[in-house]
Amino acid sequence: MHETSPAPSAPSGRELEDTILELLAQRDPSATICPSEAARAVGGPQWRELMDEVRAAARRLEAAGAVDIMQRGEVVDPAAARGPLRIRRRPADETR
Repeated sequence: MHETSPAPSAPSGRELEDTILELLAQRDPSATICPSEAARAVGGPQWRELMDEVRAAARRLEAAGAVDIMQRGEVVDPAAARGPLRIRRRPADETR
C-alpha cells in the first residue's frame, strides 16, 4: 500500500497578513511588494491558488490602516482596484 502525506492546510488570513507585514518590514519604508511575493512565501509551488486570499488579506490590512494598495505608483481604493497591484506600508504621518 502506498502512503500519501496529508494535504497541507490552507494558511489562515492572519498568517497571510503577517507574511505581508514581514515582507514589508524587510524592505525600505517606501518600498512595495507584489501580492504574489506573499503567496509564494506561504504557498510554495501552489502559490497561485492563494492570490485571492492574499489580496483579501491586503484589503484587511488597508482597512486597518497598516498598508496602502497601489497601482501605477498611486494609492487606489482596494474595492475599485483591478489588475496588478502593489502593497506598501502606510507612511506613519499619513492618515485616512
